[in-house]
Formats: sequence, structure tokens, C-alpha cells
Amino acid sequence: MKAVKKENLPTKICLACNRPFSWRKKWAKVWTDVKYCSDKCRNNKNAKSNNS
Repeated sequence: MKAVKKENLPTKICLACNRPFSWRKKWAKVWTDVKYCSDKCRNNKNAKSNNS
């Protein structure tokens, strides 16, 4: 099995902080469902809309 270089991993944009984040091995089975880069962003997903 050949390893994939970090720069070739898929990326997404976090819905809470609008920063790019890369694929992680622990997300391998649920990558299509991942929307947030961290637990902090996932917990604060509504804070952005409440402050506006």
C-alpha cells in the first residue's frame, strides 16, 4: 500500500469558521458527512448566526 502525501489529501471548508481542513483517518468512513473542522466549531455552529 502506497502512502498519500499530505498535500494530496482531500479538503473541505468548515461551515463555522470558513477555514480549510484536510481529511483525517478517523473520518474515513464518514467523510461525506463531515462539515466542521473541530468539536469547537461544531458546538459553536449557531453562535455565528446568533451574533449577526
